[in-house]
Amino acid sequence: MSEKVIFKIEGMDCTSCAKIIKYGLEEVEGISFVDVDFNSAKVSVEFDSTKTDLFKIKNKIKDLGYKIIEEQQF
Repeated sequence: MSEKVIFKIEGMDCTSCAKIIKYGLEEVEGISFVDVDFNSAKVSVEFDSTKTDLFKIKNKIKDLGYKIIEEQQF
């Protein structure tokens, strides 16, 4: 089942940070789409909930060194 979530991220200070988040999340099995908007500090993720879950996605963002300050799930 495909789900979508948007995170507002703290600590994304440059375009390199945006790339780190994008490439890091693309490594997570089950994630089919990642869009990182540096200007708004938002990350959109589409994922297959049978292969991964929000806990793994959030942990990956934290492991990359960033903090989630807001979340919207669709």
